[in-house]
Amino acid sequence: MVFSSFLFLFYFLPLTLVLYYSAPQAWRLGVLTLLSYVFYGWTNPLYVPLMWLSTTIDYIAGAIISADMTRQNGSHTARQRTALVISVSSNLALLGFFKYFNFGADAYRSLMLQLGWSQHVPDALWQVILPLGISFYTFQSLSYTIDIYRVEARPARSFVDFACYVSLFPQLVAGPIIRFQDLADQLEYRTHTSEKFSRGVLLFQLGLAKKVILANPCGSVAEAAFNAGTLECFQAWWGLVGYAFQIYFDFSGYSDMAIGLGLMFGFTFPENFQSPYCSASITEFWRRWHITLSTWLREYLYIPLGGNRHGRFRTYLNLFLVMLLGGLWHGAAWNFVIWGGYHGLLLAGERAYREFRGRAPTPPASSSLGRIAPAAFAFLLVLLGWVLFRGHDMAHAGRYYAALVGVAPQQPATALLWSLLFQPYHVLCLLAGAVVVWGCPTAWNFTERQTPGKAVWGCVLFLLSIVLLATQQYNPFIYFLF
Repeated sequence: MVFSSFLFLFYFLPLTLVLYYSAPQAWRLGVLTLLSYVFYGWTNPLYVPLMWLSTTIDYIAGAIISADMTRQNGSHTARQRTALVISVSSNLALLGFFKYFNFGADAYRSLMLQLGWSQHVPDALWQVILPLGISFYTFQSLSYTIDIYRVEARPARSFVDFACYVSLFPQLVAGPIIRFQDLADQLEYRTHTSEKFSRGVLLFQLGLAKKVILANPCGSVAEAAFNAGTLECFQAWWGLVGYAFQIYFDFSGYSDMAIGLGLMFGFTFPENFQSPYCSASITEFWRRWHITLSTWLREYLYIPLGGNRHGRFRTYLNLFLVMLLGGLWHGAAWNFVIWGGYHGLLLAGERAYREFRGRAPTPPASSSLGRIAPAAFAFLLVLLGWVLFRGHDMAHAGRYYAALVGVAPQQPATALLWSLLFQPYHVLCLLAGAVVVWGCPTAWNFTERQTPGKAVWGCVLFLLSIVLLATQQYNPFIYFLF
C-alpha cells in the first residue's frame, strides 16, 4: 500500500483516523500499532512476522541492558554485551540475508562462469524477495538497543510502545529514520491540536503534489532516457535532470507526506530534506539530503570508526568507508557500492581541500551570487553520481556516461524518443520542478505559518493530484526498493 493510491487516500487513512480518535486515550497506541501492521502486511502478510521478530528481539535485549545498567550503576556486564551482540547480529543477519543474498548469488554465478567452472553453478539459484522497508525499520530498531547501551535513551515503557515506534506506518517503509529517544516522550504523551492536524494535512497535500504532479512526469522522462538504446548528448542530459528531479520529488514528497501523517496523529518527526540541490558543496548536500540517514550514519558508523579523532588520513578513510557502506545500504549491486564510494571520495576530497585552504566546513547560507557557481558545480557532481544510482548495472552506466559526453555510438534518434522526452507536458513539469527546487521554500518552512490562502492552495493541489493520479500509469516510489 502506498500513500499515492486511492486505497490509502479514501479507505485506509480515513478509517485509521476514525478508529484512532474514537478510541480511548489509553488504547490509541495499540490501535495505531495494529493498523500499522495491517498497512505493512497488506502487500505481503509474510513480512509481518519478520518485523515482529526483529521488534521482539530488540525489546528484550533493551530490557536486559537497561536492567543490568541499573544494578551495575552504569558499568557494562557480560550479559549486557551479550544482549547487544544478539540484537545487532540478528538485525544485521536479517537485513543481510534478505537484502544481499541475491547479490551474493549473482556474484558467485558470475565468478564461476568467468573461471570456466560452469558445472558448479546450478541451473536455478534461489531468489529472495526483499521485504518492504526492512532497511529503514532495521536501522531504527538497531539504534534503540545501541542507545540504551550507551545510556543515551531510556527503555520503552511497554512492548506496545516499542512496537508502535518500529511499525508506525507513516514512516515505516521509507523513513524518516527516527531514534527512539526522539519519539519516547511523544509515545507517552503528545498533544492533538487543530493547528498540528491542519499543518499535517497541508504537508501531506504538498508531498502528494510533489509525487504526482512533479515526480511521476519527471520519472517518465528519466525512464525513456535510461531505457533508450541510443541517446544524443542533449537527450542524455535532459533525461538525467529528469531523474534528479524524480528522485528528489519522489523521496522528499514521501517524507513530507510521512511527516504530515505523523502530525495528524500527534507526532512530530524531524525534517528530512532542506533544499539539497541548493547546496554549495557535497558536504552541504549530505547535510540537506535524507538528513535522518546522514545523521544515523554519522552517529552509528562514522563516530564509532573514529570520526576525525585519529588524524587526517583516518578521517578521510572513515568518510570513504561510511559512504561506501551507505551506498551498499541503498542497494545490493556494484553500481550502488561505487556510487557510495564516489560520494565518499568527494567528501574526503572536499575536507582535504578545506584543510589545505583553511576554509570553514560549510559555506555560509546566503542568496548572494557568490554561491551560484559552487552550487552549480555541486549539482553537476550530484548529477554524475545519479547515473550510477539509476543505471541498471555498471555497463549501462558506462554507456550513459558516454552519451553525456557525446561519444556513444550514434544512430538517428527516433521521432518516438523525441516525443517522449520533449512533449510539452513533460517540458512544463521539468521547468516547474526547477522553479520548486531553486525558487521555493521547503514544505516544512512553508507550513510553519498557516493561512487561509495556503489552505486553498493545498486543496487545489490535492484535487489536481487526485485527477492526475486517476490518469497516470507510472507511479513508483523509488525508495520502497531500498
